[in-house]
Amino acid sequence: MGSKSFKVAGKVYTSVADSMPSFIANSNGAEGNTGQSSRVSNVGPHEQSIGFRGGAYNSTSLINQTMHPDLQFSSYEKFDVDPSNPFMASGSNDKQKDKFPEQKTQRRLAQNREAARKSRLRKKAYVQQLENSRLKLTQLEQEVQRARKQGVVISNTGDQSQPNSGNGSLAFVAEYSRWLEEQSKHTSELRAAVTSHKSDSELRSLVENATTHFNDIFRLKKIAAKADVFHIIYGMWTSPAERCFLWIGGFRSSELLKLLVSHLEPLTEQQLASIDHLQQTSLQAEEALSQGMDALQQSLADTLARDAPVVPPGSSGMANYMGQMAMAMGKLGSLENFLRQADHLREKTLQQLHTILTTRQSARALLAINDYFSRLRALSTLWLARPQE
Repeated sequence: MGSKSFKVAGKVYTSVADSMPSFIANSNGAEGNTGQSSRVSNVGPHEQSIGFRGGAYNSTSLINQTMHPDLQFSSYEKFDVDPSNPFMASGSNDKQKDKFPEQKTQRRLAQNREAARKSRLRKKAYVQQLENSRLKLTQLEQEVQRARKQGVVISNTGDQSQPNSGNGSLAFVAEYSRWLEEQSKHTSELRAAVTSHKSDSELRSLVENATTHFNDIFRLKKIAAKADVFHIIYGMWTSPAERCFLWIGGFRSSELLKLLVSHLEPLTEQQLASIDHLQQTSLQAEEALSQGMDALQQSLADTLARDAPVVPPGSSGMANYMGQMAMAMGKLGSLENFLRQADHLREKTLQQLHTILTTRQSARALLAINDYFSRLRALSTLWLARPQE
C-alpha cells in the first residue's frame, strides 16, 4: 500500500492510500488486519478544532462553534426520558413536581372549608326556620282562641242569618275548646302525681277525675250531632292530622290499644291476654260498623240516582221529587245512630281497659293518650305554618 498527500489549509498531510478517510472507522475493527492500522491518527489540530476527535466526527463541537454562545448545547439543561411516557421529558429540577401535591392539598382544604361554611349557613337557616314556625304556631293558637271566643258570642246572640246547624257547630267548637283546656289541667295534675310517686289512693282519685272528664267529649258530640251530624262525624272540629286517622267521628279503639301496649310495660301474661281479647272484640265491632256505613252510603247513592217516575200530564212532578228527597233524608238520619254506636264502643273500650290495668298503669295510659293527640294537633299547626315555596 502507498501513501497519498493532500493539503488542508496550506498544510500537507499524508495518509494510507487504500484506507478509508481518517474520520471514518473501519467496519472490520482493529483485529481484522494485523499488517496495517485501520485508522489514521495523523489528524491535524485544525481538523480536531472543527469536529474531528479521535477519528470520529463530533457534530456538537462544530455546531457550538458556529452558533451563538448563549445557544450552545452546553448551556442547555439535561432532560431525562420517562420510560412510561417516552414523549414527555422530565427536567432534572423537580421543584415543580414537588409543588403539585402541596397545591392539591391546599385546594382540597379550601374546598372543605367552603363546604363547612355552607353547612353552617344551612344549619343557621334551619334553626331560624324552626324559630319562625314556633312564633307562627303561637300566633295561630292565639287566633284560634279568639275565633272560638267569637264563636261563643255568635252562638249566644242567636244570629238568625245563620242556620241552626251553623250555630250548633260553633257552640260545639267553643265547648270543645274549653274541654281541651280542662283536659290539659287534668293531664298536668296526673303527670305530676306519677312523677312524684304519690300513693295509689291519691293517684286513683286523679285517674277517676281524668277518666270522667275524658268521657265528657262523647256527651258533647252526641248533643252537637243533633244539630249537624256531618260536622261531627267527618271531624270538621279536629285538626288536619287527626282527620287522617278519623273513623266515624273519632279514633279507632283497636288502633289506640296497639299504641298503648308499649307505654304500659311491664304487663303480666293475664293482662296481655285480656288486652288482646279486648282489641279483637273492638276490631270486630269496628268492622261491623264500617260495613253498615258502606251499605248506608250505597243505599243513599242509589236513592239519589234513581230515575223519577213518569210525571202525568198537567203535573209539575214536585211531589215525586220531594218524596225522593224525604227518603234520602231518612237514610241520612242513620248517620247519627252510627256516630252514637262508634262513640259508645270507644267509651266502653277505655272503661274495660281501666279494669284490666292497675291504678298506676291507668294513669300512664291516660297520659299516653293525651300526648298522642296533642302531638297530632301540634303537627297540624306546624304543617299549616310551614313556609310556602
